[in-house]
Amino acid sequence: MARSTYNLMWNDAHLELENILIQETSEKPHSPEKDRVVFFQQLATLYVRYIQIFRRLETAYDQMAHPQKRRVLQLVLDGVMGRLVELKNDMVEKEFSEYHYMDDIIQDLKLTPGDLEIPTPRYFIRERAKVLQERAKMLSRILEKMEKKETITVTAVRTLTVEEAIKFIQIAERARQGRLRAKFMKEIRENEEKQRLFKEKGIRNSDQNEAAVQIQRFWKGFIQRKKTKRERDDEMIFLGMCYGPEDSQPSPTLITAKSAEIHNHQQQDIYEQEFQQALQTTKEKLLEMEGTNMRENMKNQIRQWFIECRNLAGTFPDYPEEEDGGSALIFQEKNPAQLQTELAAKDTEKEAKSRKMQESNKQNDGIKSKAAEEEEPGLKLLPSCFLPQIIDGHNVYKTVWQHRDETANFHQRHDLELIKEEKRKEIETEIRQQVDELMREELKNLKLAVDKDKGGRTKTSKKQKKKKGGKSGKKKKKEKDLTSDRTIESLYQELVEQGILKQANNVTLKDYLGEYSYLGTTLRQTDIEPMPSLSDVRQVISLNAILPLGSACVHENAPLVKSILLVGPKGVGKKMLVHVICTETGANLFDLSPLNIAGKYTGKSGLQMMLHMVFKVARQLQPSVVWIDDAEKTFYKKVPKEEKELDPKRLKKDLPKILKSIKTEDRVMIVGTSQQPYEADLKSLCKIYNKIILIPRPDYATRFVIWSQIIKNNHGIITKNLDISSLAKISDGYTQGSMIQAVKTVLNERRLDQMVTRPLTAAEFLAPLAKMEPVFKEEEEAIKSWYAKTPLGKKRVKAAVGKEGDEEHHSAGKGGSGDKK
Repeated sequence: MARSTYNLMWNDAHLELENILIQETSEKPHSPEKDRVVFFQQLATLYVRYIQIFRRLETAYDQMAHPQKRRVLQLVLDGVMGRLVELKNDMVEKEFSEYHYMDDIIQDLKLTPGDLEIPTPRYFIRERAKVLQERAKMLSRILEKMEKKETITVTAVRTLTVEEAIKFIQIAERARQGRLRAKFMKEIRENEEKQRLFKEKGIRNSDQNEAAVQIQRFWKGFIQRKKTKRERDDEMIFLGMCYGPEDSQPSPTLITAKSAEIHNHQQQDIYEQEFQQALQTTKEKLLEMEGTNMRENMKNQIRQWFIECRNLAGTFPDYPEEEDGGSALIFQEKNPAQLQTELAAKDTEKEAKSRKMQESNKQNDGIKSKAAEEEEPGLKLLPSCFLPQIIDGHNVYKTVWQHRDETANFHQRHDLELIKEEKRKEIETEIRQQVDELMREELKNLKLAVDKDKGGRTKTSKKQKKKKGGKSGKKKKKEKDLTSDRTIESLYQELVEQGILKQANNVTLKDYLGEYSYLGTTLRQTDIEPMPSLSDVRQVISLNAILPLGSACVHENAPLVKSILLVGPKGVGKKMLVHVICTETGANLFDLSPLNIAGKYTGKSGLQMMLHMVFKVARQLQPSVVWIDDAEKTFYKKVPKEEKELDPKRLKKDLPKILKSIKTEDRVMIVGTSQQPYEADLKSLCKIYNKIILIPRPDYATRFVIWSQIIKNNHGIITKNLDISSLAKISDGYTQGSMIQAVKTVLNERRLDQMVTRPLTAAEFLAPLAKMEPVFKEEEEAIKSWYAKTPLGKKRVKAAVGKEGDEEHHSAGKGGSGDKK
């Protein structure tokens, strides 16, 4: 696509963003909405509109080459990402569910389910490509060393005697002759069977004319059927109902578009280097040409201010502190009297604030209770941390870029005038700080020289007095660094050697196949709780894990999610999703599963050392994912006898402390996976995991997509003989893992060689599938009833039953109502 296309895409995104900002930042306060359903519809519509803006901005940012435009774009892109996460959090709190169904909204907005997919920003990986490559090389070097150490010296092979060798050759030769004889006898029996059939039907050798007619009839019928089939296929291809043979080859248009994307990425790197060089050279030139004049002008203005203040007030003024902006206050368009009164007003304001703070602390409880009584009942949007950032970026676009004439900048290189404007401000602040230090000394000397003649004392500012006192307060104890004498590289190597730090599989979110649920809203309107689709799972994982881990801005300002628990039957892709999170964000993968850490770093001190090393490396090389497989084992109600030696509850006491130590600036997430969560203590499990995401078995639409894609991925050819629809229907109850295993069993090398002569059929996949265990209804119901007892599940049940306003002690007595879900 041309570069103007991405500029138009950027412009369209900001036009839509402007409409949303008018709605979100209107001066008139929105009246609270009493109807929960209506409020959720408004919230979901806003959420869907933000997704469309996010998709446009992400594409434009990925392909736009102009370095200064990309900086403004990233500011807005991060803001929109954060706003999406906030809205998702609001929707969860209002609907008491991690999954939402918006098929009616996308129908009203004339969108497709594909428009609701949240793409992973490509800059997460691309802008850290060098760091990730170096880390991957370091990991591969460590693994290679480990392989060399583990190579066991091969024992000397015993040579065969002549008699033994002859015996082996004889066995092989007899087997070969036996196979040939069996083949020969089979052909003889087939010929005898044919002759017997001919005799029974009374076919004589003399009836050659009749035989010729029969052959002609069969041949003409075969040719005509083949011709008719070809014409029917051509008609279906013409109507666009099926793919033609040319569609199996990659489209030239797609190849051209892909090469254009690669070219744009290369241009981005070149233009970014040029931009960085221009920043440095422009600053040096401006310092050389304008720096001296700036410094002298500032000094003259400040001296003039000294004289004017002394003429008005009779004394020299106090110099503004650096906290208040220093001499920047002087350079505003204000006369000395106004400036003097402003400085005095600031001092009095601070004193008044400190007094008010003490009074307000005493009255806080009373005010809160009154506010709660006076507040109008209803539902309102929560305040956003990202709207100011979005508004700033939008304003920069409108003032600088929207109507900027770029006819002379066809190649979209950096704009030198904008660099000069930016660097002038930067140089001005640097020079101002230097001038402030000099002028403070000069003012002090003036006060000593002039005010001493009058016998007066020099006034010391209140701020200086306050500073002398210093701050009183208890210092927080710093955590003891158990590995202060070791480098991060050595810790990294040790964790890899111990099998705790692992290499993530290269799978993306698109590889986690799943179709959209089209009946979610309809089912909820009839008071039936629908099972979420795997498309919904992708969206939840993207918003709760991928976006916060990938963007530092989103992680620091969005609602903090420190841990996630993925719950579902065996084979639904929980482990795959952990690897997806690591691949999409470039995160390190630490495996603290009970089975993996059994026998490693034994004892209490050993466990502390292991956790210290893991989280030290995780913070230093963030983003990082700490994976705990079989999470229920850490919180067993009763440890089984066969697992007591493994000590699966080792981490139970330390996990709460670890969660507390994770701050907003630490892009570290604990991800647990469990297929039998009902075996754990519910309270302990829910305290550790902020989010519990239920992953169901695939529905019919998803199974249809999975069968088609897996067969293609394993080099199978789908023809009309293979009824995918029937296969998807028959495999109800089986998970993705079972389906993949069945396909790999059928499509071995021998079967692939026969693909042309013997097309695949659905019946071939049934035998291996039947050997595997499906997800039984009892297991699925056990997970559902367990989920209904979680904090969010309880709220959902109460809302469904219509007891949302009840007190907590009522809900405790009716915990079994989860089965009604």
